Amino acid sequence: MTPYFKSADKNFTLLLGDSIELLPQIDFKFDMVFADPPYFLSNDGLTVKNGKVVSVNKGDWDKGSDVYQLNEFNMKWLSFVRDKMKDDATIWISGTMHNIFSVGIVLTALNFKILNVITWQKTNPPPSWAKRSFTHSTEQIIWARKKEKVPHYYNYELMKKINDEQQMKDVWTLPAIQKWEKTCGKHPTQKPLSILTRIILASTKPNAWILDPFTGASTTGIAANLLKRKFLGIDLEKEYLEISKNRKLELENSKIQNQFVNDMNGFKSKNELSYYLND
Repeated sequence: MTPYFKSADKNFTLLLGDSIELLPQIDFKFDMVFADPPYFLSNDGLTVKNGKVVSVNKGDWDKGSDVYQLNEFNMKWLSFVRDKMKDDATIWISGTMHNIFSVGIVLTALNFKILNVITWQKTNPPPSWAKRSFTHSTEQIIWARKKEKVPHYYNYELMKKINDEQQMKDVWTLPAIQKWEKTCGKHPTQKPLSILTRIILASTKPNAWILDPFTGASTTGIAANLLKRKFLGIDLEKEYLEISKNRKLELENSKIQNQFVNDMNGFKSKNELSYYLND
């Protein structure tokens, strides 16, 4: 396959296309996977963003489907991803109530072992527009390992250190993406670097290979490279791969790279993450 983009340091590669079609062609096994699959919420509804009522539609890739199509979709991509994971690899899958239950059922059916369901509590959620239910302020991230009886890697001590020497719980209170994370453009479901940084630090060692089959603006890849890991991202949309490419090129500026590390949320001080990376 010809990459859409490969960085000069060879640590950041992008493929343009459908993961379900491309993954069988990859002769490689990954240490970790992060996936933020479509939530299928683009149903012509409305929401509130920056104080304004706007459409929930994000693109054709997010058009709604029924429960049977959703389960079939999740079974397909997770089957292909599982085949590209090392036996001791883990996978993190982000979602909401609209898709996360389907993902959990499919993971169990494919013999993954679910380790945790992380609740990401957003400090700055958008308000409820319809005012007929509680404000949606959380997302769930399932963490699972490939094999029931093959041990996975978990950096327990580091997670404890960054949590005031207390065991880290499965509820993470972190803000959504910051202004400095959108300098190259923004994906409509872009995850903050703080979330991916914590995930990668918790479940991989330096130089690990990380896969994101729905890479979008490649927050996974930017976090991976900041933390000295390697990355392959796949996406159907050329527009988002351009944002991804430009984010990686931006990261080659050492001043910007240091700014990202120092401004990262989820740490007690500005230089804490830098300290752990140097250590």
